[in-house]
Amino acid sequence: MSESQVDQLPLVSALRENLNALGYTTLTPIQQQSLPVLLKGQDLIGKAKTGSGKTVAFGIGLLHRLDNQRSATQGLVLCPTRELADQVSRELRKLARYRPNTKILTLCGGQPIGPQIGSLEHGVDIVVGTPGRIQDHLRKGTLSLEGVHTVVLDEADRMLEMGFAEAISTILGQTPPTRQTLLFSATYPEAIAELSAIYLNNPATVEIEDSGTQTLIQQRFYRVDKQQKQQALLQVLSTFQPESCLIFCNTKNTCEELMQFLQQYRYSSAALHGDLDQPTRDRVLVKFSGRSLRILIATDVAARGLDVDELPCVISYDLTRDPEVHIHRVGRTGRAGNKGLAISLIADSETYKLETISELQNANHRVAELPPGRTDYVPSKPAMVSLCISGGRKNKLRPGDILGALTGKNGIAGSQVGKIQIFDFISYVSVRREAVSSALDKLADNIKGKRYKVRRC
Repeated sequence: MSESQVDQLPLVSALRENLNALGYTTLTPIQQQSLPVLLKGQDLIGKAKTGSGKTVAFGIGLLHRLDNQRSATQGLVLCPTRELADQVSRELRKLARYRPNTKILTLCGGQPIGPQIGSLEHGVDIVVGTPGRIQDHLRKGTLSLEGVHTVVLDEADRMLEMGFAEAISTILGQTPPTRQTLLFSATYPEAIAELSAIYLNNPATVEIEDSGTQTLIQQRFYRVDKQQKQQALLQVLSTFQPESCLIFCNTKNTCEELMQFLQQYRYSSAALHGDLDQPTRDRVLVKFSGRSLRILIATDVAARGLDVDELPCVISYDLTRDPEVHIHRVGRTGRAGNKGLAISLIADSETYKLETISELQNANHRVAELPPGRTDYVPSKPAMVSLCISGGRKNKLRPGDILGALTGKNGIAGSQVGKIQIFDFISYVSVRREAVSSALDKLADNIKGKRYKVRRC
């Protein structure tokens, strides 16, 4: 293999080898421009849209600076949502495979605090979490940030939108003034400028234009009768028949109502919003990312940090009042060079919202009439089925153990196995629908010499 862009970085050889093994031989623009700054220890403002590869960029910087001789927490990543925090932690663990016993802990609300305290007592290298739960641990004295050398504010604009400005200030006040601070934001409103002026020391600025991605996304706006929006959505779904689709609603109630409506028409769908407990949220996201759930209906809590590759379609069932949020919604599709379709349903009373979106995107968006739809269309079941295993990271289970159990002697083909996700005490694997029975037998029989309960999710 010829020398990759990663090979040219001043990293320890084991980290470079792991990055190459993971396929990070070619760097994205945000990685190319930010890594030289990060690796020098300089503060940074990174302006880039969702899906630009910033997690890998700051992840490399965090791991590069870890000191094996120190037992204190050295890195802190603040995220606006639990979903994004989970995604960042998973990415960091992949990047850290070269470094034995690197301890990365996720601290978010909606989960019992006792096990988190227990993990902190055993020592943690990098903490990833939401501001509220980080504050909880600081108040209890169960988390010390005195040894932190790098702080990452991920999706900083979203954290400020959610009212975390005071929490961020409190948290940063308990980190050393000599820390390196990295601020990443998709947008750069005045509040971000004020935050960076206070907490960053002579930062470099890296800004990545989004024009290349947007050209791959086709936006369509359809006029609908507000009283007939559910039927209008059926017309859209039967016309375009997306393999996978994320539908945005403005309220939790609308998410639930729409899920029940679509399920009546045999659509594989589930809702995601703030009222769900953490196990339910995890299960819904696992099924959607594992392709065993076709439609996810969500509030904007899922607009960022949703770990789904090749999402072909997003639909704004309710048009958002904030044009920046609309851009984040649209940015969930058309990622990594793939084409995407973004559809918005617009009632007459929402025309003013479209005007603000058009102005921000510097585009003349036109509203079209709804396609007629197909009255004979019957949605098919997802090609994949998610299976749940009663063991996880704390049981020393790894993705390779589950894959090996499935594909071992007289097992199913590797091509029939989809995404594998490991949590602390539970694991999930998606398999092709036609292989479910065999997969259940293989997993229930033996995984790494032990028996676990296995069921369909």
